[in-house]
Amino acid sequence: MGMVTFRKVDVDGIGVFYREAGPKDAPTILLLHGFPTAGHMFRDLIPQLADRFRLVAPDLPGFGQSDMPARSAFTYTFENIANVIDRFAESIGLQRFAISSNVVFIFFNSSRPRCR
Repeated sequence: MGMVTFRKVDVDGIGVFYREAGPKDAPTILLLHGFPTAGHMFRDLIPQLADRFRLVAPDLPGFGQSDMPARSAFTYTFENIANVIDRFAESIGLQRFAISSNVVFIFFNSSRPRCR
């Protein structure tokens, strides 16, 4: 069972909280939660896979421990959330990764070359 670390990174003014476990050089899986939940939903899964994968589970903007920008400052659309997560992946150095999510179609319907 792998050790899980908890971090928060600034993504263009939005604090994105995330859980991470596994070797940095292992194949990476970005775990995206659905609505209305948070990365906490992966708390039992992450330790079980951390010996084989690098797992990253961010809380989407407005959910969990990530910042909740005012609606006047951030439009909560799938596209805007996808943009934040794309920048999040870039910010923490994810070069190439798989996604496990029930909102994965958002990423595949936009051109995000790091996501395979």
